[in-house]
Formats: sequence, structure tokens, C-alpha cells
Amino acid sequence: MNYIYNNKEEENKLLDRFCRYVKIWSESDGKAADAGIFPSTERQWDIAKVLVKELRNLGTRNVYLTDNCYVVAKIDSNIVEPEERKKYPTILLMAHMDTVDDVSGENVKPVISMLSASESPTGQDDTIVKSDGTTLLGADDKAGISAIMAAVEYLMNHYEDEGLQHGPIEVMFSPDEETGHGMDKVPLNILKADYAVTVDAGDEGELEAECFNGWTAIVHFTGKTCHTGNGKANGMINAVTLAGEFAAALPHDMAPETTEGFEGFIAPLEINGTIESSSVEMILRSFYTDEIEKEKEIIKTAAEKVISKFGGSYEVEFKQQYLNMKAKLDERPEIMERLEKAFADAGVKPIKQPIRGGTDGSRLTELGIPTPNIFTGAHEFHSRNEWLSLNQCAKAADVLINLLTQKVK
Repeated sequence: MNYIYNNKEEENKLLDRFCRYVKIWSESDGKAADAGIFPSTERQWDIAKVLVKELRNLGTRNVYLTDNCYVVAKIDSNIVEPEERKKYPTILLMAHMDTVDDVSGENVKPVISMLSASESPTGQDDTIVKSDGTTLLGADDKAGISAIMAAVEYLMNHYEDEGLQHGPIEVMFSPDEETGHGMDKVPLNILKADYAVTVDAGDEGELEAECFNGWTAIVHFTGKTCHTGNGKANGMINAVTLAGEFAAALPHDMAPETTEGFEGFIAPLEINGTIESSSVEMILRSFYTDEIEKEKEIIKTAAEKVISKFGGSYEVEFKQQYLNMKAKLDERPEIMERLEKAFADAGVKPIKQPIRGGTDGSRLTELGIPTPNIFTGAHEFHSRNEWLSLNQCAKAADVLINLLTQKVK
């Protein structure tokens, strides 16, 4: 069934909601998050407070804004008969409030274009939303928030409709997903869901149940400083040179720009330093834990070769960020089966593919709540070219409604 898609009134509300959300600056800060500041930016509270107010206005009960900037709301089942109510699980819907700090998300000016099928990148008559090109759009993940809010509003407005019976629903909007810290302070004590769904993927039909294993690595190099005019005589070892040689020694065929599909990678993100000390910050990604161990060995081997050639010393820090959620989701096949039915009921063909990244869902799955990821209709994430298909976002909302109103067999 389609409730939002091809319903002009509902689509207009969805479009208005999305454009309001992207105008709220909610960019996170990776460095602050890594330093333990949570949420990493005060501005994430701004959108959180807006969402709390809107959820309360929709009539949801127990709307929380936690001390750590998580928005949580609960919707009671609309089924009176206790035995019938047991046929519906408690489902948590999730999206994140922050936008990435790679491209500015301040002063977003959404540009709305109503395009014909021949003009539209989706190949159908569609409303496409972009930024004005000076910022990202923020569809990652305000498209997910918008789809969830559209589904919640529709169900609350049709609470007495016997054709839309549902079990208990939980909604959570999280901070700092883009920094990799989105689940660091998740309020598990107030969540009762049997499983969850993140709404944070891209193109129509994307249904994701596996992701990278994610690690960070920082290699610290120590050189020997002296007056540069006497560098040779005094045995100077330039730690900046060590860092540069190390980065150049990493295998190019294992870089993000040369890998795809199920291939992992090592990605240097930042180099800092002086003659005396330097550091190279990296992320390691692979769908397979044994390959992560190989990537660690590649890093250590490259560092050792640099030290043996130029002198100095090094230390390396490895830190786990998140794990592939596939194994845990494979233990609960009924979750994907229910999602596939919800897709079919919305007229959407599932496109199963791995996430070449991680989501709050991968972390939440580790914490005991299995959480696959579905599409939002957003495209070209983390760039000034980011855009949203209103048709696709509306269909994402329909998938959620179909899922929530689906009985357990």
C-alpha cells in the first residue's frame, strides 16, 4: 500500500518538513567527538528540540530529550484486544540528526525543482531537492528523519483506522552518527524494541543487512630535531618525512578510490607533524575480520620499513569503531523477511547490497537490537551535489507504515 507516495497532500507535507529540517544547522565535529565531547556540537540540540516539539504535537507519548541529545518517543499500540496485540512486535525507527563536517551544512538553501521524467535523474516525474551548491543539502540523514516523521504523523492521524493496526512503536533520533559516536550514549534502558530499522541508505530499494567492520589507526612517528642548517652533521630525523614516506608506502590498490563492492580499504585521512613528531590518522574497513587483521599488519610493516630506512621510532594505536552486523541479523531472518514484504507492499523492489560504511544500526546491533538499514531517496551524500527524490522519500515512509502495520504470522 502507498499512503504518502502519490498522495499530494502528504507529499507536500513531507517536502515542507524536509526543507525545514535541512535549514537547521546540525553539523557534528569529528575531532570534538573523538576528544570525548558529546554531543560534539551544541547546534545538534537545535534540531533535537524542534523534533521533540513536533512529536509532542503529533500526540506521541513519553517524548524524551535525554541529557546526551537523543530524542526518543513512544507510540502505544492501537489494538485493544490483548491477544491480537501480541501479534505485532515493538519496532524502533531510527535516523540521525547530525550532518557530516566534510562539507558545510550552515545556511542550507534548498532548491526545489519539479521535473518531468525526461529531465529527472530518477527517470520519472519527480520533485528533486538540491542545495544552492555552496553547502551540502543535509539529506543524510534529514531525509530519514522526514520519512519517519511522515509515517508517524500518518499513523497518528489514522489511529482509529482498523486497517492500520500496529504494535508499540519507538522512534529515536540520534546525534553524532557521522563522527562514528552515535551510539556511545544510547539510552538502552528506555528502549524495548524487538528490533529496529535505520532509515539512512540512498537510492530507492536499498535494503542493507551487512556493513564494514570499522577501525581507526593512528601511527605516531618520533624523529630527532636540531637546527636545519646542521641537519646532516647532527643526525636530524624529520618526522614529517617519516609520515609522508609511510603514507606513500600504503598499497594504492587498497585505497577507497580504487576499491568497491566487498573490497576493503585503508584510508589515510590526516597527517600532522613537526620535525620532532608527526602522526598519520587512518580508517580501516573490511567486511571480514581476518582482513582487518591483515590491514593492521600492512600498517605496521609499512611503518617498520620507514623506520629501518630513515631512523626514528613509531607507535600505532588501533581502535574498533563498529562491527559488521550481518552475523547478528542472520540469526533473525524473520526481520529481513518482514522488511521485504513491506517493500513489496509499497511497490518497491529490494536492492540488497552491503553498506560500504557503518550506521548507528551496526552499533545498535552489537548492543543487542538487530537493526537493518533502508533507503531514504537521498543521493550523492557528503557533497555539494547531494540531492533528494521526493518520490523515493515518500516510498520510504510507505515502507515504514507497511512494516509497522504488518502482523507476525
